[in-house]
Amino acid sequence: MITFDTQPAHYQHWRLSSKGAVARLALDVAEEGGLDEGYRLKLNSYDLGVDIELADALNRIRFEHPEVRVVIFESGKERVFCAGANIGMLARASHPAKVDFCRFTNETRGGIEDSSRKSGLKFIAAIKGACAGGGYELALCCDEILMVDDRSTTISLPEVPLLGVLPGTGGLTRLTEKRRVRRDLADLFCTTAEGVRAPRAKDWGLVDFAAAPGEFDALVAARARALAEGSDRPSGEDGVALPPLARRIGEGGYRYSHLKVAIAREKRAATLLFAGPEESRLAENIDGILKAGALWWPLAVARELDDALLLLRANEPEIGTLLLKTEGSLPAVLHCEEIIERHRGHWFVREVIGFLRRALQRLEVTPKTLFALIDKGSCFAGTLFELALAADRSYMLGGREGARIALGPRNFGGLELLNGATRLKSRFRALAPDAGLSPLCGTPLEAEEALAKGLVTLAPDELDWEEEIRLAIEERASLSPDALSGLEANLRFAGAESLETKVFGRLSAWQNWIFARPNATGEKGALKSYGGGRPSFDWRRA
Repeated sequence: MITFDTQPAHYQHWRLSSKGAVARLALDVAEEGGLDEGYRLKLNSYDLGVDIELADALNRIRFEHPEVRVVIFESGKERVFCAGANIGMLARASHPAKVDFCRFTNETRGGIEDSSRKSGLKFIAAIKGACAGGGYELALCCDEILMVDDRSTTISLPEVPLLGVLPGTGGLTRLTEKRRVRRDLADLFCTTAEGVRAPRAKDWGLVDFAAAPGEFDALVAARARALAEGSDRPSGEDGVALPPLARRIGEGGYRYSHLKVAIAREKRAATLLFAGPEESRLAENIDGILKAGALWWPLAVARELDDALLLLRANEPEIGTLLLKTEGSLPAVLHCEEIIERHRGHWFVREVIGFLRRALQRLEVTPKTLFALIDKGSCFAGTLFELALAADRSYMLGGREGARIALGPRNFGGLELLNGATRLKSRFRALAPDAGLSPLCGTPLEAEEALAKGLVTLAPDELDWEEEIRLAIEERASLSPDALSGLEANLRFAGAESLETKVFGRLSAWQNWIFARPNATGEKGALKSYGGGRPSFDWRRA
């Protein structure tokens, strides 16, 4: 079973160090430390295990090191920065494993940019030595790319000429969308396997700064100071530790402190039941919130959702439908929303909102149907109502003894989708950021009004509830999983595209298709033939 939790003492591939406002993440991959057997992680190449460590390190910087304002990515090896995703791993991986690997890598890279935009945490790539494929894609996520100008250091995106696939973790999109590289230069760069050195890279806009070897360390230090000056991350405050999750894994699912995941394999479905906060344990002031730390309900439930989604993706591919449920006190959730709103400017609360935002975004790019079931005893309010807004459909129990929902401040900002819009605005395609619903904030709504306002899909009464839900789940399980994944991905992000939606939509769809084609993954395809002879292509354009 693949799990996604780790801690610095168990890292095999990254070294995390910090001094004052600057943290360094040195990539020093253990060749024999692959997550699976059958390949070696040569030349600082990476697999899913390397990226699991990176995701953990980034969260520790966010929460445990609030004084850090700049993160420098560097290599722990001589003459190589990073060779990108390990080719041997990709060649032998199943198609779903390839796709899930790219998805998780994209989410981790997107989280870097999210922290830069929302949390004042800035990133520098300090490139010494060969930097290829996913290594350069990691650099592209940073605020600045610095490159040593010597005879051996090059950057490249060689996937097309060498492997018959695309740069799958955002390289194509970030070249033109983020760095504004001219399309013709991007075409030349992405089909030049040997890459380019510093002078041309700087001229084409592929890097921001270049310096001779003797001046490079001083350049890195100067740029780190400059970026740190523009950050509002605090100094002199203690961080919040991220201890291991309290999680039990059994045959029937996973159990956390605030989340129960019950897997029904015969129905190809899993129920995620979220417990709302306990009113008596809600700290009102920031000292109490910091004392609660990782056990503070918003952060605890975000970490649990994030972990559960990753476990379901990696280990339960035939589970196609996730049933999202809640239980608890609606007033307690709204009270928690008020506390978050009151302290949202504090660094810790801001980071918790960021974790919630990224966990909900991970939910939406998970290729599984999402049904929200809002029944009696539910507490779909504020942050928890975002689960219902993220769902493909929401069912709310109607009638005299029906359920209630409520909007909260987080529904109007802070937990945006990948395209930057709130789920309310995306749902209604409204010109107003609040979709005209802000007067309802904090007001419990019964099923009839929620349905009239367009906040839920259907509102069966008690007589029809069980049968309606059963039929919906059975119908969904009878449809093509491939078609459903395409349907859901195309419907979930209404409105303007962003860099992130292009990465998870357009780029991922093409790479998914290319991974299934014989030119890439057939017995004589480029991935299988790499290092052992020339591939054999079907030259027809399909």
